[in-house]
Amino acid sequence: MRSPWLNKLSVIFGPRTPVSLLLICLISIVALIAVLGSSSSNELDSVTSTPKPDIYTNYRRLKEQAAVDYLELRTFSLGASRQREFELCGKEREIFVPCYNVSANVLAGFKDGEEFDRHCELSRLRDQCLVRPPKDYKIPLRWPAGRDVIWSGNVKITKDQFLSSGSMTKRLMLLEENQIAFHSEDGLIFDGVKDYSRQVAEMIGLGSDSEFLQAGVHSVLDIGCGFGSFGAHLVSLKLMAVCVAAYEATGSQVQLALERGLPAMIGNFISKKLPYPSLSFDMVHCAQCGIIWDQKDGMFLIEVDRLLKPGGYFVLTSPSSKPQGSSSSMKKRSMLKPLEDFSERICWSFIAQQDETSIWQKTVDAHCYTSRKHTIPLCKEGHDAVTYYQPLMSCISGTNSKRWIPIQNRSSDSQSSA
Repeated sequence: MRSPWLNKLSVIFGPRTPVSLLLICLISIVALIAVLGSSSSNELDSVTSTPKPDIYTNYRRLKEQAAVDYLELRTFSLGASRQREFELCGKEREIFVPCYNVSANVLAGFKDGEEFDRHCELSRLRDQCLVRPPKDYKIPLRWPAGRDVIWSGNVKITKDQFLSSGSMTKRLMLLEENQIAFHSEDGLIFDGVKDYSRQVAEMIGLGSDSEFLQAGVHSVLDIGCGFGSFGAHLVSLKLMAVCVAAYEATGSQVQLALERGLPAMIGNFISKKLPYPSLSFDMVHCAQCGIIWDQKDGMFLIEVDRLLKPGGYFVLTSPSSKPQGSSSSMKKRSMLKPLEDFSERICWSFIAQQDETSIWQKTVDAHCYTSRKHTIPLCKEGHDAVTYYQPLMSCISGTNSKRWIPIQNRSSDSQSSA
């Protein structure tokens, strides 16, 4: 007597089961055994061996995918029925930045540094193309490794420019064949930025730079940030450091900071405000940033005052050439005298001076600006409504803002709530 399942097959396929069906069943059983065997061996391998991390895993695949994505960007969809294909830009456009065209600015009559400023009205490009990546571009290393090591082919700087730089940060970094390293093998920072950061903290009355957050310093604007070493260190302390630097055709500070994964943007103190709202930062830092602060009737310092929160700090470090002798000290003092005089007019307090670093603190009293003689006038109401890329102004802003909260008060509130 036949089994019941054979009777069912006979009903479906007839009295004789096709040979092909039996073959399919046999193949299915063999495949099932193979799958179960491979899964068990994989489980055994996962127990007996631990995979070793490798930053180059799947690197070739990622690079190939990036190239495919880049080529796909050439075709831009304009709707369901239309598509526009962009041509690739020439190599000369590799360093192109919208609204920054020095040669066009010079022809238009801009001078005294304004030729390096942002002038979008002169940058109306007729041709549109897709900017090529650098020839030897590589996908950046993952954070935090990418903060301290970058591919030299990803940034517009040559080995000669790197070695000829007078900046301590640039001279003491390690330049390998295809990488720029900002740390030595033992993890120490070459340019002594840890000591410098600790010095700044001690100058404002803290025990170490680990106490910045407790003192209310959470956000720092780093003007002329170099290669971003100071900002990278502040990020390791859980501070938000933003780099702002002038436009450069080669060796861009902004480009290098961005490559390290640090917030950065092009901007300078020439004729326009920086694109940040008033009362945005707890500290503004300038180390060899090349700005002559007492020019233009102090409007550069007024702009710093606009950006600083009440009780915030302005840290100024002069060029690294340390003066020697009494005559040099007197000369340096005379150079700082205009800043000290003007800082009193905008209600700043001179905190400390050590080596080449001087620190001022913004007032927490909004009424101070109107109580002193020869003070700077207050801006009209509504002046802060539009701040992006507006001309520099010689008036004090932010005093009537609801955001006028001293950074020290904010720090104490956060500690009590914690």
